[in-house]
Amino acid sequence: MTTKPVLIIVGADKGGVGKTTITRALLDYLDASGVANRAFDTENEVPGGVLKRFYPERTEIVDLRDSDGQMRVFDTLNALTVTVIDIRAGVLSPTLQLLTDIGFLDPDKYAITVLHVLGNNQASIDEIKPVAARLAAGARHVAVGNRINATKFAFPADALDVPMLGAAAAEAVDKADMPFAAFAKENASAVLRGTVRTWLDRVFAQFAGAKVI
Repeated sequence: MTTKPVLIIVGADKGGVGKTTITRALLDYLDASGVANRAFDTENEVPGGVLKRFYPERTEIVDLRDSDGQMRVFDTLNALTVTVIDIRAGVLSPTLQLLTDIGFLDPDKYAITVLHVLGNNQASIDEIKPVAARLAAGARHVAVGNRINATKFAFPADALDVPMLGAAAAEAVDKADMPFAAFAKENASAVLRGTVRTWLDRVFAQFAGAKVI
């Protein structure tokens, strides 16, 4: 771990790519790696948030467009806890510009990784260069291909490739309102536990290969 505060931003300029699924898997990965973490959910237009449903004890809902939300996140950064921000659907680029304008995408002060979530479609691929161009040298831009359906699609060679979680398992986890890792240990169905555990292991392998922490 770096001695600088670690900031991981998860988002996309295109909606419907399953970015919060990636954030949820990331928080489970940080837990499994023994890394202290906290999360901010910027889906403030959704009552109760989205991410907070699954991680209520560590997630705050914030609006990064106002100074109060900005202070709640950035005035409390520290080098002992990884801060994960789940960016509201469709506004990754404007949010990166905002954070640049207030001085919090400075890689000299912070260890910054942007997990840029791509759906299996060309519109997502077209986002990569414009988003990467918004980051200063030293900040990491990691493209995360998220297979949100069974369509065959070739992500860029350097992108992570997250497999699709089966519909029955995904629906069961959502209804349970619990982290993937907890579901994989506690659900009554051995089939669903095994499905989620296998999927999560594959996602963890992608995160580990990319050295996201």
